[in-house]
Amino acid sequence: MDKKQVVFDKIKEIIVEELGVKPEKVVMDAGLADDFGADSLDALELFNQIESEFLVTISDDAATEMKDVKDLVDYVVEKVSDKYFE
Repeated sequence: MDKKQVVFDKIKEIIVEELGVKPEKVVMDAGLADDFGADSLDALELFNQIESEFLVTISDDAATEMKDVKDLVDYVVEKVSDKYFE
């Protein structure tokens, strides 16, 4: 299993838990606000959970650019330590 799939699966779990979204609705091109109805507080909680899980920091600038699941996955794959996958 590649890193992107591992990260996607975990982010999907977090989205389902944090936003109460059905798992089958969490796909790469699903929009956080458009498809999940996430407001800024929801997004903040989501980013906090992702930061805790992957031990990464999501800057405010990066956070404002994240519109869909793919943005989250790509960002985490780029930032996460290889130790996460061991």
